[in-house]
Amino acid sequence: MNTQKNSRVPVALTIAGSDSGGGAGIQADLRTFAFHCVHGTSAITCVTAQNTLGVNRVDAMPPEAVVAQIQAVVEDIGVQAAKTGMLLNQEIIFAVAQQVETLQIHNLVVDPVMVSRTGAQLIDDDAVKTLCHSLIPKAAIITPNRYEAQILSGLEISSLEDMQAAAEIIHKTLRTKAVLVKGGGMQGNLRGVDIWFDGEKLEALTTKQVETTNTHGTGCTLSAAIAANLAKGKNLWPAVQQAKEYITTALTYALDIGKGQGPVGHFFPLLELGTSSLPR
Repeated sequence: MNTQKNSRVPVALTIAGSDSGGGAGIQADLRTFAFHCVHGTSAITCVTAQNTLGVNRVDAMPPEAVVAQIQAVVEDIGVQAAKTGMLLNQEIIFAVAQQVETLQIHNLVVDPVMVSRTGAQLIDDDAVKTLCHSLIPKAAIITPNRYEAQILSGLEISSLEDMQAAAEIIHKTLRTKAVLVKGGGMQGNLRGVDIWFDGEKLEALTTKQVETTNTHGTGCTLSAAIAANLAKGKNLWPAVQQAKEYITTALTYALDIGKGQGPVGHFFPLLELGTSSLPR
């Protein structure tokens, strides 16, 4: 299957859950793709009822429905990159992994959504095992947060050295091309410092710290930005660097909406203009 069909517009695919509050999941991914001038396509794995205060309900899609969505996009439109987010259960994870292999989907970014930034586990142990054995080895890069990196590496992470060691262990044991351990859940000066490892280069990505409580969707947005840059033909390391810059700026323009944790400002140039300057 040729997923690299000729198109005047790069195409990226998000395989993830729907966030009714619009802050994370496919909603955040599609906004990020659009910002990068990439046509966004989607395969919805689950539907959530959530807002800035939390998740009230989650309904899984049948694995067959997820497969049908992926096939419909790839077989007609073609994709230059894809990303996965919340896959929810073992059956969906296995089905997605099979499609990645069968349809030869390249430039796969896996955001291994297993544990929230606060440390709450989101999928069961069987799903974690399937993710590690079936999907992650097919990825160009995985982007675990602190707690996910602890599960994947078996290390307790509380320092920069721990993050570096975890990245090296994950790369070796799960056979992915590159790992980006995210530091959004770290404390102090390490908050927001990410660690890259590709088997050769061990690098810390550091940007300014943004003081905001409105950080909903940061992980989704970062992985989507990496996928968008890959879809545009960028190499992996520059794609990650530019995605890091994008999410940092989007955090600077985070949206203070709702009663809880608002989302990042995906379209910050429009926010800079102000609503009064927008065409009516």
